[in-house]
Amino acid sequence: MTAAATLAARDFLRPADQPAAGRWPGGARIAVSFVLNFEEGAELSIADGDERNEPVYEVREEVFGAPDPCMSSHYEYGPRAGFDRILSLLEAHDVRATISTCARAAERVPSLIAGAAERDHEIACHGYRWESHSGMEAAEEARVIARTYDSLTRIAGRAPVGWHTRSASSVHTRRLLREHGGFLYDSDAYNDDLPYVLSGQGAPHVVLPYSFDTNDMRFSPGGGFVFADDFTRYCADAFDWLWREGAERPRMMSVGLHQRIIGRPGRIAGLEKLLKHMRSRGDVWFATRAEIAHEWRSVAGLPRWTAAA
Repeated sequence: MTAAATLAARDFLRPADQPAAGRWPGGARIAVSFVLNFEEGAELSIADGDERNEPVYEVREEVFGAPDPCMSSHYEYGPRAGFDRILSLLEAHDVRATISTCARAAERVPSLIAGAAERDHEIACHGYRWESHSGMEAAEEARVIARTYDSLTRIAGRAPVGWHTRSASSVHTRRLLREHGGFLYDSDAYNDDLPYVLSGQGAPHVVLPYSFDTNDMRFSPGGGFVFADDFTRYCADAFDWLWREGAERPRMMSVGLHQRIIGRPGRIAGLEKLLKHMRSRGDVWFATRAEIAHEWRSVAGLPRWTAAA
């Protein structure tokens, strides 16, 4: 057996059977998806009965063996101050976000999630706790997926159709999402500038790749962003390049936001400047991830998706 024969199967090339759309709705060159991650209250906390405390905020300082009121206070900033600041700014520019929501976080402040759904933002699943699923047993992960889905359906008043694991999914995650039957798409991939459709294993499933570079998480120490303009400049450069490529084939851009990060008054202007820059270009489709996934199915010639009974 050759060394190459032992390598795991990987998706380094886009499948040839993927659709080649000419434009997004309205003739847009680029679809832009703003994702607001709602994690606060779902971070690991001994005070909540978890096995350990969350170690990461804007500094890394883990408290071992005891509750950590300091870390809890940091995470409380998002729902208290950042959430409405961000949504109000997006809405002022007629942009609806996908709110990638940890169910335990939503259960602590259900009025925020229900209110965002009423304002026509998409509520999507980000796990029950804010945790990686890597190494999780399949049966346990299936229970977590179902619990998250059921909780957010109850709180938002409509069923979520999207899933994104915190960082590392397990080797079972996508199969379990497809078997669940309630998920149009997942974002547990970082390998493309366009959605793609997976066939086999039952009904076709849309993957909407996410991005860690056009993301306010880079304000964390060592991430490269310090000033609000750092976020604007990097994201605007990415947008401009994709917009230019969109003259030949449509492109998609994901912008990751966190209420406790970009929601700070010293950073929010970076988001405002980015929105103005994108609007000034034109030929942009600001869409939720669910809208993009539905459109991509249509382009692929697939019927309108509905959840499995």
